[in-house]
Amino acid sequence: MKLQTLHAALSATSYPGRGIVMGRSADGAKAVAAYFIMGRSENSRNRVFVRDGDGIRTQAFDPAKLTDPSLIIYAPVRVLGNKTIVTNGDQTDTIYQNMDNQQTFEHSLRCREFEPDAPNYTPRISGIMHISGGEYNFALSILKSDAGDPASCNRFTYAYSHPKAGVGRFIHTYQGDGNPLPSFEGEPEPVIIDGSLDQVTDTIWNALDADNKVSLFVRFIDIATGTYEDRIVNKNE
Repeated sequence: MKLQTLHAALSATSYPGRGIVMGRSADGAKAVAAYFIMGRSENSRNRVFVRDGDGIRTQAFDPAKLTDPSLIIYAPVRVLGNKTIVTNGDQTDTIYQNMDNQQTFEHSLRCREFEPDAPNYTPRISGIMHISGGEYNFALSILKSDAGDPASCNRFTYAYSHPKAGVGRFIHTYQGDGNPLPSFEGEPEPVIIDGSLDQVTDTIWNALDADNKVSLFVRFIDIATGTYEDRIVNKNE
């Protein structure tokens, strides 16, 4: 697949849905993770990211307008030791609990499948970053219906060892807007990661469709020390 800029990949469609970017900073020193959410309905747009320990969770911006929390209120980011988990749903907790019981990332998701939101059957996308002894690797997963058939779940896991400096992978829930929404297809897209934490945050936020973007989280983790910095951007302030 062609390596493209983050801006080009993110702005290619007005509605990529929810997306995860994982990779390595241009100087090679930082592990990079980003997660964003978008929304078309009032319920989906009525959200913000808030900090929750070492991770984050979604929260209703206006609790009075929250109609159905089942698929929109969850913890997108949790930390388990030297592992950082990022997902687009409550499978974050499934991965955390199962890996805490010595299961692998891939096996932890065997009990989960795409979201029950017919007719879209939104894919569940997940990522995990592992940093230990100055080494870094990450993996991405997608659980999706087989061409919209709710009786069949296709499961794909992509693992990246010793990721290259300045390169990341981008996976998102939808190919673009539509009714029903078309699920993501193919491998996670290779993207260029360039700049500081604030520059990467600005690049992602500014590339997302102004009407549909809701919230963004970006974290840089120092591979040598495990310390991190992050940023949260919420459209609702």
